[in-house]
Amino acid sequence: MADLSTTGQRFRRIAHSGSMNDIDPMLHGSLEQWPHIKELVLIHKADWVKDESKYGHYESVPHPSFEQPTFEGPDTDIETEHRLANGRRGRTAEVLDDDDPSTSGRLSVASEYEVSHEKKLPKHFGPAPLPAYDPVFSWESERATIYGQRVPVLPAALSHSGLKLSVKVLSLNFHAGLVEPIYGTVCLYHRERREKLSEDFYFQFSPNDFQEPGAPPYRRAIFSLDAPTAPVCLLIQLEKHATEEGGVTPSVYSRKEPVHLTEREKQKLQVWARVMPYREPFAWAAVPLFDTTMSGVGGFPSPSSPLPPGMLSTSLLEGVDLDSGRSDKQHEGGGPVLVDIPGLNRVKECYSEESLQDPKRKVHKPVKAMMRLEVERMLPEDHDVDTFSESSSISNGSGDGDGRIGDTSLRSIGKSGRALFNGRPKWSAGDRNDSGKHKFSSFSSANSPDHQTADFRALEFRALTKNEPFNQLLHSLYVYPLAVNMSKKRNLFIRVELRKDDVDIRNPALEAVYTRDGSNRIQKFAHSQIAVNARTAHYHDEFKLRLPAVLTPHHHLVFTFFHVDLQMKLEAPKPVVMGYSVLPLSAGAQVLRSDGSLPIMKELLPHYLQDGVKERMECLEDGRSVFRLRLRLCSSLYPINERIRDFFTEYDRHILRTSPPWGSELLEAINSLKNVEPTAMLQFLQPILNMLLRMIGDGGETLQVASFRAMVNILIRVQQESSEGADRNPYLVQYVDYSFDDLGGLQDPVYPGLCNVWRSLARSKAKGYRVGPVYDDVLSMAWVFLELIVKSMALEQSRVFSDTLHLGEDLPPMQLKEGVFRCIWQLYDCLLTEVHERCKKGLTLAKRLNSSLAFFCYDLLSVIEPRQVFELVALYFDKFTGVCQPVLHECKLTFLRIICDHDLFVEMPGRDPSERNYLASVLMQELFLTWDHEDLAQRAKAARILVVLMCKHDYDARYQKLEDKLYIAQLYFPLIGLILDEMPVFYNLSSTEKREVLVCVMQIIRHLDDATLVKAWQHSVARTRLFFKLLEECLGLFEHKRASVDNMGIPGGIPPPEEVEGPYSPRYSEKLSPSIHGYFIEASRPDVGRPQVTPDSGYLWKKLSPQLTSSPGQPYSLREALSSQAPSSRRVGSDRALRESLHPMLRQKLELWEDNLSAAVSLQVLEIVEKFVDAAATHSIATDYIKLDCITALFTGFLSRSQPLLFWKSFLPVFNNLFSLHGAILMGRENDRFLKQVAFHLLRLAVFRNESIRKRAVVGLQILVRNSFYHFQTTARLRVMLTITLSELMSDVQVTHPCPDGTSEESGEARRLRKSLQDIASETISVELLKECTLPENCLVAVPDGASENRWRWKELQDLSTTLLRALDAAVEHALLGPMTGFDKYATAESYHSLAWAYSHVPDIHIMWLLHLCDQHQQMHSWAEAAQCAVAVAGVIMEALVGRADAVWGKEHVESLHKICPMLSSSVIGEAAAAEVEGYGASKLTVDSAVKYLQLANRLFQQAELFHFCAGILELIIPVYKSRHAYGQLAKCHTSLTTIYDSIVEQETSPIPFTDATYYRVGFYGERFGKLNRKEYVYREARDVRLGDIMEKLGHVYESRLGDGHTLHIIPDSRQVNAEELQSRVCYLQITSVDRVMEDEDLESRRERQQTGHASGSVSARVFDRFLFDTPFTKNGRSQGGLEDQWKRRTVVQTEGPFPALVNRLLVVKSESREFSPIENAIGMIETRTSALQNELEEPRSAEGDQLPRLQSLQRILQGSVAVQVNSGVLGVCTAFLSGEPATRLRSQELQQLIAALLEFMGVCKRAIRVHSRLIGEEDQEFHSQLVNGFQSLTAELSHYIPAILSEL
Repeated sequence: MADLSTTGQRFRRIAHSGSMNDIDPMLHGSLEQWPHIKELVLIHKADWVKDESKYGHYESVPHPSFEQPTFEGPDTDIETEHRLANGRRGRTAEVLDDDDPSTSGRLSVASEYEVSHEKKLPKHFGPAPLPAYDPVFSWESERATIYGQRVPVLPAALSHSGLKLSVKVLSLNFHAGLVEPIYGTVCLYHRERREKLSEDFYFQFSPNDFQEPGAPPYRRAIFSLDAPTAPVCLLIQLEKHATEEGGVTPSVYSRKEPVHLTEREKQKLQVWARVMPYREPFAWAAVPLFDTTMSGVGGFPSPSSPLPPGMLSTSLLEGVDLDSGRSDKQHEGGGPVLVDIPGLNRVKECYSEESLQDPKRKVHKPVKAMMRLEVERMLPEDHDVDTFSESSSISNGSGDGDGRIGDTSLRSIGKSGRALFNGRPKWSAGDRNDSGKHKFSSFSSANSPDHQTADFRALEFRALTKNEPFNQLLHSLYVYPLAVNMSKKRNLFIRVELRKDDVDIRNPALEAVYTRDGSNRIQKFAHSQIAVNARTAHYHDEFKLRLPAVLTPHHHLVFTFFHVDLQMKLEAPKPVVMGYSVLPLSAGAQVLRSDGSLPIMKELLPHYLQDGVKERMECLEDGRSVFRLRLRLCSSLYPINERIRDFFTEYDRHILRTSPPWGSELLEAINSLKNVEPTAMLQFLQPILNMLLRMIGDGGETLQVASFRAMVNILIRVQQESSEGADRNPYLVQYVDYSFDDLGGLQDPVYPGLCNVWRSLARSKAKGYRVGPVYDDVLSMAWVFLELIVKSMALEQSRVFSDTLHLGEDLPPMQLKEGVFRCIWQLYDCLLTEVHERCKKGLTLAKRLNSSLAFFCYDLLSVIEPRQVFELVALYFDKFTGVCQPVLHECKLTFLRIICDHDLFVEMPGRDPSERNYLASVLMQELFLTWDHEDLAQRAKAARILVVLMCKHDYDARYQKLEDKLYIAQLYFPLIGLILDEMPVFYNLSSTEKREVLVCVMQIIRHLDDATLVKAWQHSVARTRLFFKLLEECLGLFEHKRASVDNMGIPGGIPPPEEVEGPYSPRYSEKLSPSIHGYFIEASRPDVGRPQVTPDSGYLWKKLSPQLTSSPGQPYSLREALSSQAPSSRRVGSDRALRESLHPMLRQKLELWEDNLSAAVSLQVLEIVEKFVDAAATHSIATDYIKLDCITALFTGFLSRSQPLLFWKSFLPVFNNLFSLHGAILMGRENDRFLKQVAFHLLRLAVFRNESIRKRAVVGLQILVRNSFYHFQTTARLRVMLTITLSELMSDVQVTHPCPDGTSEESGEARRLRKSLQDIASETISVELLKECTLPENCLVAVPDGASENRWRWKELQDLSTTLLRALDAAVEHALLGPMTGFDKYATAESYHSLAWAYSHVPDIHIMWLLHLCDQHQQMHSWAEAAQCAVAVAGVIMEALVGRADAVWGKEHVESLHKICPMLSSSVIGEAAAAEVEGYGASKLTVDSAVKYLQLANRLFQQAELFHFCAGILELIIPVYKSRHAYGQLAKCHTSLTTIYDSIVEQETSPIPFTDATYYRVGFYGERFGKLNRKEYVYREARDVRLGDIMEKLGHVYESRLGDGHTLHIIPDSRQVNAEELQSRVCYLQITSVDRVMEDEDLESRRERQQTGHASGSVSARVFDRFLFDTPFTKNGRSQGGLEDQWKRRTVVQTEGPFPALVNRLLVVKSESREFSPIENAIGMIETRTSALQNELEEPRSAEGDQLPRLQSLQRILQGSVAVQVNSGVLGVCTAFLSGEPATRLRSQELQQLIAALLEFMGVCKRAIRVHSRLIGEEDQEFHSQLVNGFQSLTAELSHYIPAILSEL
């Protein structure tokens, strides 16, 4: 341990600051014959004795500076921004930034790491959490919150309270010139009370001819004020030598012309000045200091205050920035101020103070002169007494006047205003040398070499009438002659002298009058001014007289009145005595402090003070009292109060043994002190207490009791009169701390007698005796007696060991004698009983007494043997044992807080030698007991005590070594055990209290050695789990949050106010220490110009904006923030409103501290986890080795919260170490949930914009892959897990963002995630990534123990990456649809389809997206597609069940399902078995779920009228019911089959062909279509959708997506499109109706398409993937022509899958086309009609099963075949191809094919007519006749072209 003592000597002696030169020399000698005077002198003469350890000694190390931790979000990259910003700055700027103090409260941790590595100190990942939790910790501030806390009070001589002004008269420059000496005085004057506030300061200006060698040096005056007030001003009065009658009058200084004096006038003035020694008043001026609204004293015509507004607010009122400790000279508004007074009031006749105040008085011409003053607010000295040396006194050195004038700190401020000569007092910063050549002469010129003479400190008169003890030794009398009323005019002046007897007036007077030249020399008499030619002479002189130490009845003042002739004669004028006045000083102190009048006697006879002689002396003016004067007694030796004087007299007799023993006079004098008026008692408080204590210490029992009671009475009265509500009267504190010296060691110590008399009184009270109300007074003032007892002991200890103690050694503790200690013990016991009893009554006296007893023990720990103090402490806790009433418990906490604040608390021993620290053990037990208390306030107080102690230890300069910190951590380590043993107690605490406790726990663990920490994990698994529950609480309570929610699923924002009992109090921060709230309240007060900065400003900003004031736009104060809220919402938004009310710089500071705290806690917990990982690897601790749930929960907490960049850099090595040591446990199925969460958050981090975090996320995923290879040799299970987590992440990631044109595009997050997924499988950058993440290059090697083959395979990892990228692409595509999701059903369906197939190897997610797709189709009434989705879901389940061989189905059933849905994937069978991840996988795929979706598909197919599919689906459901013997369900199934088959028969026998859908080919051409550009799709639409409908629908869909500048054009025909020839800013849609291609059709078939709808009846016939359409054209470019010119292009397209599919459109993957000539078209047309007629003839009837044709259909076909008027029919073909010129172009083969087709057609028609004749009835005979006639006519017409037709028919 370091040396803990502050100094070897406990006490410091401080010399008095007052001078002893101004008192009677007798007081410097022996005063044994006047004991009371000796006591009075010693009070002001003896050194103060200050106890250095009483108020604690705490030296703090510099607080760390805080640096903004980098908390990155998904879209932030603060690290890169800082790096780029630093790169742009020059090297010089970087150096300057490093050297400058922090302005953001930064905490730099890089240096800590460097030092740790260099010195091999324990490694820490980050800074300690405690400094960030309480960044404004101040030992003094925290101690001030203790109830009854002692506050040191400096003596008045050292406190420098009030306002001190220094005044220098720099120059006096007359326009007429200075030719004679000018004398002046300056004093403080209160114009409203018409009272001088200070004594006069004298100065003089003389021409060079009048300067004398050895004149007193130049000085400045220092005036004191309690506080600045407007009526206070500087009163300046000037004198000159009395004016010669008939000579040059003072008016020459006021005349306009001539301005300068003539040589004769100068000569006369100089000669007269050398002859005439007496002076007259000349001019005056008043300078108001603090009033800018009124004119000067007496209506001074110049502006009221020459001090500008800046002087008012800065130089005089705010001279020092107390926060930063800088002088005003270092900032704006400080430094000395120059005051120029351009005109002085001339005295033309006698004037008085009343005339000065008369606003109607006649104003004379002012003196044309310029006086310059320098006024400065004095800087307070250091308030700490430690700065004063033992033998020094306080003084301010005088600086060089001329040297100051050019100082840049001086300010020049000018103001305009009314004044004589248009001038006024103004400010000037010009060189002081321009003031004129006439300077101070008799007080030394400005160039005098002696500039170090002490300043003149003017006595403040009101300080002598205050209710406070005298602070300096004074014994003087101020005499002010006011006026003399004579019957005749005379030139009258007065001589003042002090005489010791009245024997003879010719005897010399006493040397008692101070000279008026400022030299403090003593002379026998002094003269006043001359009142020239006046009947009523007024005077303005001040005479200071030194009084003798002991005043006798013979001491008196003599005033001699002289008349002098003011004419120049042969010799100098001689004064003539006019009379005398006498004032005896024995007239009483009251007379010496008042105004009075005296008669004037012509002469003084011997013994003129005697009454008989007085009667014989003749008086002037008929004996009237014509002489008025004022006296002011300033004495701290001569009491005014008679009772005090009587007490002093009896005390002298007692000490000198001149009074009888136990004299009643002494007791009466002691008892009479209770009747002394308060002011007199306070002024002589300290000597009276000393005298009483001496009588208590050495007197008998009667005298002791009387003195003790009198002392109690005095203390009570002093406390009541002057404490101003404080518990500790400042004057009593000063007495105890400084003045009390235990009688200087010349007598026996006071404490035995004081303890004994107090103990006797206490025991009498305890025994039930009546002790009167005095006992309550004793208890209320117990602190005084207890502190006197301790100081008496300490002084004895110091004196006993002073001779044997070596330099630098500590004072050894003093062992109290058994009798004395027993007395103290009994007294302490009695006082504890009083505390206990009075606490129950709720009296505040008990709480004050409790604090006094605590401080008593606190003080005793520094004096006596600690184990004796522990006896008192044990007695205390025996009285307050267990959980008691709230008031008693509060007292107990206060006691603990006080005593544990001792300097040597850490070093304290135990009560037994085997114990470590008794006080620490008691503290922890009591704190934990308090946390279980029902009083919420006590809980908070206990938690705060712990934080304060930990902060104090952490910043203590004595405990900065590692061994010291380890010792402290081990000292508090049992507290963690107490918490773990009683965790419910901890959980019952509020969040604030939990934070207080946990931050201390973090601090304790931080400095523990590993061996001690491991012991905490060796008790049991449950206890270890509880330990890590505490760490989880840390992460939750100190989580980094912001006022928004990021788009990655990490909630942010200020937490809502906690639910607490009682009224809610809003706070600026719930996370930081409660002291932060008070700090910001002070900083945001509207009446403060800037926030208060603590002395330890290293961790705060050095400078803050000066604009920290409230503004109308934004409230910057607590009061405004609260008042701006409605009462109903005040609690909800109060915390946020408070933060918003802060000034932005303060709010930034608050967030900085919170960020640092979150970062420090996370890093500290990570550090603990690393130690646990290493310890668990050795199996030396008690934990769950199956799941390692202790650390898995913490790692999940790490990853799920926002962490700083420094954390992520430290996290990855720990993460790698965790999986290296415990990978087998963590990769097991028991930890599926943990692995999923880890994978999710690593993928989340892979989205981050910050490259450091993103790369570490990539490496983290590679570590998971490595462990999968290592333990399972494959990534199949990990693939499923990563796919699952990626699916969950996609719901949180914003994969798109809007563009300015209203569209959306892929977001940066999606691009970064894609880049990360690609980097996972990139072998080229892997080594570089590992190196950047500070991981070894072989950390991805997967070689099991005992094997040599590396199981790592990049090919499999690339497949994994491809799988994840496919899922990402699908998610991006789905998100890009945006608002088109419900508008473009085709794209929406494709999006869901892509998502479903992207997650096809995860059955749960695959099924989820298929069901989404199914719902989408149902909303769009696409029943067939919806049914296919349901079939696909059932197929997925069936494949998984067949793969597991645990179902009733087999592969043949799966194949039959594939015929219904050919797009069904078969790749999930193997993946489903590997997907047994908790919450996902094949375990959820059951037969019941498959049956459910098959039934859904059945219903949807029925709605789509695709009954062929329904039959196949029911055939798959029937085996399930058969295996379960569910005959009821089987019956329902067979009933459904019957209905379905009936529906199929009805469709096939319907006269109108059944069509389930229509199909259209759509081609996309245009850049705005994106990936659809130049692609063709086949659309499946409902059977009632026509070509115009789909054109309109697609037009609406894509017109809204084109945007400005692009148009949509629909190509109506089916011609081939050349995309290169299309316009660039036009998008094209080509929509063509297409027909299904049957299985027996091919491209070469030239027949025309007929919508027969007749299929083979098989299921496969209802599934189509080939479609055709015909495009007519001619060789001349037209699309239509005659039959002889009409060509046709037949196109067959094949889609990527068959219809009905899972989507409404399928991509065309293959397209073929063939052109048909006109003749081929004609032949095809005829063959088509022939085929149609043959089909009708061969179609069976539905009734009886006979092969009979259907009459209606046959009639329709025959009518269109044999009618001659049909131009496009057979006759039209013959006309086009068999006649004229076209017939000659036909080849013979073509001609034969055409004729054969015609003959076959006519033969079929003939057969059909015959069949028709058999079918018709009577009603159709006419129609049959028309058919026959038409056939005959057609035959006749054809015979012209084909003659052989007649023979054929």
